[in-house]
Amino acid sequence: MPLALLALAIGAFGIGTTEFVIMGLLPEVAEDFGVSIPTAGLLVTGYALGVVIGAPLMTVLGTKLPRKRMLMLLMGLFIAGNLLSAVAPAFAIMLIGRVVASLAHGAFFGIGSVAAAELVAPDKKAGAIAMMFTGLTVANVIGVPLGTLIGQNVGWRVTFGIVAALGVVGLVGIAKLVPEMPRPEGVHLRHELAAFKNAQVLLAMAMTVLGFGGVFAAITYIAPMMTHIAGFADGSVTWLLVLFGLGMVGGNLIGGKFADRALMPMLYVSLGALAVVLALFTLTAHNKIAAAVTIALIGALGFATVPPLQKRVLDQAHGAPTLASAVNIGAFNLGNALSAWLGGIVIAAGFGYTAPNWVGAALAAAALVLAVLSATLERRSDARSAVVVSGTPAGQRTPVHH
Repeated sequence: MPLALLALAIGAFGIGTTEFVIMGLLPEVAEDFGVSIPTAGLLVTGYALGVVIGAPLMTVLGTKLPRKRMLMLLMGLFIAGNLLSAVAPAFAIMLIGRVVASLAHGAFFGIGSVAAAELVAPDKKAGAIAMMFTGLTVANVIGVPLGTLIGQNVGWRVTFGIVAALGVVGLVGIAKLVPEMPRPEGVHLRHELAAFKNAQVLLAMAMTVLGFGGVFAAITYIAPMMTHIAGFADGSVTWLLVLFGLGMVGGNLIGGKFADRALMPMLYVSLGALAVVLALFTLTAHNKIAAAVTIALIGALGFATVPPLQKRVLDQAHGAPTLASAVNIGAFNLGNALSAWLGGIVIAAGFGYTAPNWVGAALAAAALVLAVLSATLERRSDARSAVVVSGTPAGQRTPVHH
């Protein structure tokens, strides 16, 4: 794997840290600005919505720029947003800083996925995408717990200052290590938009929303579930999230490895197993050891879907994959927002803190159904193409005249 992937992974590490570290620092930020916890939660919601909006917006703005230059500009935007958050004199200013940083998120992973895939041989593409996403998963093992610890003991502003510094390291790495990759000739915005007419691209994005939504239906409410149901102390939640992060790292690498060999079977296995594990979490949440193992499995199975889903979008949007790739990153965040909302509804309805696990299981199962539908439609399309090419019905031999 080329060193350029390391630079992309460092950028991904910074982005992953800033996205998730705020969840552990909400009480400190709320107290500092004199706002309620739900109000401080807008820093999470605002970031997620910024990713959904920023992914296509920034990618469209970057269609006329070489990919390396656009990646550098996105890291600059990320640095500016986190610096603004670190020095914000008022809550509204910090919210603006969060949104500014989030605008870089989707386009960075979307353009970065295309760049990573171009850096390696065709049979290594999913592995290269997984290598870049390793930065995001490792952020949940190291960046988020460490950032939370620093924020709680030294101050949350220091955490965001360090994240901005990580962005600088990523920017320098991209400048030094990523080769110049000219924008493909003849690819214009209308070509990029044309990819969304492809039903397979839309199905892959829907799988992303539902599959990843399944993961975050459970993980969004992990703190009350583990403290009220499993009986863990409040301080244990950080380490349970580390287990989730370790699962993410392993699942991401395994997903990348097997997606290059058998993409759709990898999706069937990971989505099916995810649905089962999430359903079982309603039972295992009552036992500390079983709950901890389940959390790691949810991380592993959830992120095992990321490289194959991202590669599926790239494959189906061939010729103009950049915008579709970026929008698919927005789809991950749309899944996060959707599942958190649905999970909150079932808890508010009185079904208990384990109820979001059923929501997650249903979402993952729906993603599996879409995966089977996608593969079925693809086989039929291939069969029709074979008939058109041969000019004879499938299975009928063309007579040979001598």
